Order: sequence, then structure tokens, then C-alpha cells
Amino acid sequence: MINEKKIRVMVIDDSYVMRNIIINGLSSHPRIEVVGYAINTFDAKRKIPQLNPDVITLDVEMPGQNGIDFLKEYISLHKIPVILCTSLNLKVFDALEAGAVDFIRKPSGADTTGFITILTQKVIVASCAKVRTHKSINSNNTPVANINLLGNSVSDDIIIGLGASTGGTDATLEVLKYLPADIPGMVIVQHMPAGFTKMYAERVNKLCKMEVREAKNGDEIHRGLVLIAPADYQTRIVRIGNRYTVSCTQGEKVSGHRPSVDALFQSMSEVVRCKMVGIILTGMGQDGAAGLLAMRKKGAFTIGQDEKSSVVYGMPKVAYDIGGVEVQAPVEKIADILLRQLKKMK
Repeated sequence: MINEKKIRVMVIDDSYVMRNIIINGLSSHPRIEVVGYAINTFDAKRKIPQLNPDVITLDVEMPGQNGIDFLKEYISLHKIPVILCTSLNLKVFDALEAGAVDFIRKPSGADTTGFITILTQKVIVASCAKVRTHKSINSNNTPVANINLLGNSVSDDIIIGLGASTGGTDATLEVLKYLPADIPGMVIVQHMPAGFTKMYAERVNKLCKMEVREAKNGDEIHRGLVLIAPADYQTRIVRIGNRYTVSCTQGEKVSGHRPSVDALFQSMSEVVRCKMVGIILTGMGQDGAAGLLAMRKKGAFTIGQDEKSSVVYGMPKVAYDIGGVEVQAPVEKIADILLRQLKKMK
């Protein structure tokens, strides 16, 4: 029997305690080998060529050069997948834009078992991910395409669902930034640690034309509003007469996740009586595939991100393979495809 090649991991963190937690935790997994560590980014630049890691875990806040500047400078030269290990910090989204593949919240207490379990899964996923570098986006250079309002050319009777995981924070923004202010009501599930969905929604709200905010139980879905499912809550759509609201509850995990794209999409297929669109973006696994297929069987128009533009071509691939995707496209073209379709859905 041939032994599977181990994933070579390098740990960059200025904290002795956190470095040891990560090193000891990851080293206990049979598929992972921690090949070395660095105490700051200057140390990392010297060691990376020698250690040749497959994946790097990176602290964001460090003395000297921080993790974000390191990513901007170094990842464009060395296409190594990076997982951020961070506190509850808005800068994590800058780092994701700079090219990091994924992130995890550092443990706040002594119990690190859950942290290591999730980090291990993310390392395995990152070892298969594509590293993409992006230019920073801010309110001054947000694209102005499709700035005209949809107006009466699009029915008010439409709901859009979108799901994403690894690589999805950037991919979702790539779609939303091209959409007009009066886009039909949209609900988004993005796999993300607790505490970050509110910050992500606030960030996207500043960069896009429509209102974007973290969903609360009972929020009504309406035109011009994008709701982001809160971390650790299943978010489903509920119909009350002719109105639609969201239900956010701490129920069981679905397809291994809470929130789950499948939970959202399945609820849409069951209760939405108006027109629907389902969009599935980059991510590992198959969450959302079955739900998207259920939506399509109920008449929804469905879009899947293609392999070339996905950081991890897992969720959209499964959805495509089982027949859940009607149109497959690069992420940068999805907004245009969506707008063209909306104008047909009168």
C-alpha cells in the first residue's frame, strides 16, 4: 500500500503558546506534517524557500510587518495557500482580498479541541485550493456597471438565494458589487466563524449599492435588501401570506454546516411561490447541491461558478454534476447573467 503524501504545513505566529497549540494539534493528524514555524513575517521570508510548505497558517496581528502586508507582498510571488488564524478582527477581510484562502477564529479559552479540529479540516481543504490574488476594493473604485435601477423592467415577485464557502467572501462580493440598488430580495449563506458575519455584512454594505446586513429572525425579504445568514444559525425562508421572511434558529447542522446552503435552498424550494434564482459559488464539499437541484425542479433559474474561477471547485461541481446548475460561468460574469435573466422574469 502506497502512503498518501503528507500535507506540509508551516506555522507563522509570534505567540509561543499559540504556535505550540497549532503545531501539536496539526501534527497529530496522519495526513499533516508541520515542517517548521516562523515567529514573524521576516523570519517567514527566510524560511519559506527552505521549508517549501504546501499550506501556511498565518497570524494577522504581529509586531513589525503584519500578516496583510506580508500577503500582499509575498503571495503574488509564492502561490502558497494561506489560512489566517485571527481574533475577531475586521482586517481578516483585507487579508482574504489580498489572497488568503480561508480563516479561523483563534480560541478564546483553554479548550482548543474544536479549534484544532476545524483548522485541520481547513488545512486539508487549502492544500487543494487555488491561490488567487486580487486588487483591493474600496468605495472609490467600486465598479459602476449596471448602475441604472432595474425599475419596472423586473418583477417585484422574485427571491434570490446564494451560497458559498471557501473563497466565497471574495466571490460573493464579486457578484454583489455589480448589482443595482433595487435588486430583488436576496438571502446569502456564507460559511463563516461566529462573530464575523455581521462584520462581513457591514463591509459589503459599504462597497455595494443595495442594503446589505446580517439577518435577524423575522426579517422581511424585500427588493433592495441582501440578508447574510448569521454564523451558527440555520437560516430558512418562511412564507406568511404573500410576504416572505427569514427564520434564524440554532437547529441541527444540515450537510455538516450551520448555517447550511442546503437548508436555505431547500426551504426556498418548499415555500417560495414566486419566481426564484439560486446561485452556488466556490467551496469544498457538497452543501447546497441537493437544495439547488430541488429549486431547479420547482422552476428556479440556477447558476453555478465554474472550475477555473473557483478557489475550491467542490460545491458548484457537485451541484453541476447532479443537474442542479442550469448555467455555469466564471464568477466575474455571474452578475451580468443574473441581471439578464431577471429582466426575462416578468
